Amino acid sequence: MATLSTTHASPSIFGGVMIIGGTIIGAGMFSLPVVMSGAWFFWSLAALLVTWFCMLHSGLMILEANLNYRVGSSFDTVTKDLLGKGWNLINGLSIAFVLYILTYAYISASGSVIHHTLGKMSVDFPARFAGLIFALVVAFIVWMSTRAVSRMTTIVLGAKILTFFMTFGGLMWHVEPATLLDSKAINPSYLPYLFMTLPFCLASFGYHGNVPSLMKYYGKDPQTIKRCLIWGTLMALVLYIIWLVGSMGNIPRSDFIAIADKGGNIDVLVGALSGVLNSRALDLLLIVFSNFAVASSFLGVTLGLFDYLADLFKFDDSPTGRLKTALVTFIPPMLGGVIWPDGFIYAIGFAGLAATIWAAIVPALLAKASRKKFGSPIYRVWGGNKMIALILIFGVTNAAIHILSSFDLLPVYH
Repeated sequence: MATLSTTHASPSIFGGVMIIGGTIIGAGMFSLPVVMSGAWFFWSLAALLVTWFCMLHSGLMILEANLNYRVGSSFDTVTKDLLGKGWNLINGLSIAFVLYILTYAYISASGSVIHHTLGKMSVDFPARFAGLIFALVVAFIVWMSTRAVSRMTTIVLGAKILTFFMTFGGLMWHVEPATLLDSKAINPSYLPYLFMTLPFCLASFGYHGNVPSLMKYYGKDPQTIKRCLIWGTLMALVLYIIWLVGSMGNIPRSDFIAIADKGGNIDVLVGALSGVLNSRALDLLLIVFSNFAVASSFLGVTLGLFDYLADLFKFDDSPTGRLKTALVTFIPPMLGGVIWPDGFIYAIGFAGLAATIWAAIVPALLAKASRKKFGSPIYRVWGGNKMIALILIFGVTNAAIHILSSFDLLPVYH
């Protein structure tokens, strides 16, 4: 099986945008209204905008550093050379943890969504096995090639965007301005709950594992990859905002406490929206959308993990080499999905802390070290040292928030 960098026809930008957008816009978005219910709409919107800006630029910093190495080099090669073995170990553990935990989260989510979907057809299929079968299908697609993932993601994301607008077109008709603005609340408090949202926002803009994958896809073409990152992340931002309006405009703020108490899994939120809307057609569209949402994220996240592990273990791109990588990629999270099928919200939350290291702190350090060593002859992110400092501050702030919340030192909306 030839690597994609050796193919003659340069792939279109559309495929790359779909890989980035498909990775970001997924099951993680279902956690956003639940964890943002304390801060509510306007503060949550501000958190999303800041996170989008910082996560876009940290991804561009990974691209800047990665372009100085051979196509196929992932974080293990680049971080070890630029930052040394210590940082590479920390970064490697955080990458493996984030991508494994997200793969596990999507196995858990897919099991929950398929169980909920089949339940509507009066078929009782255990969530554990539904997640397992789904994971095997994704494993086969990822084993085939990056191009197979891109094509499948394009189909799934296209279907997801179509069902998204059909669903949220319906949701938007039902939006109550008084509910969205929480105007009936007496002396409401939003700002104290803002900080808790940031790690979830960060985890919901995670695509960084796909930057080396895009270099395998397009070769050393920084402008094309840059456009993929900009359009893919912007598409996610717009859909997240529509999703917040649709969910927070239909479900009163106080109702989210009960949703969070039930674990906040996708089927609980979909059930709550269905109960508010009381529409069979919208109920069906929500179920279809949630299936596509899980599928596209699952594909994107596992592609990033697959390419990272191939680089780490130096598995080649032959069918046998890809099979070894697929086994290492999928077996641990599949076992987790069978043993703990309901860990979606917890998994997304923990991913936020480790992702802070890998998707914010390390990219800023890589860009700084790359400029010192190579002068970044191929591509350089704008903003100089000020931009690097901003991304570092963003990363450290997220890490601090996560640690404080772990010790129950931040206010929780309940």
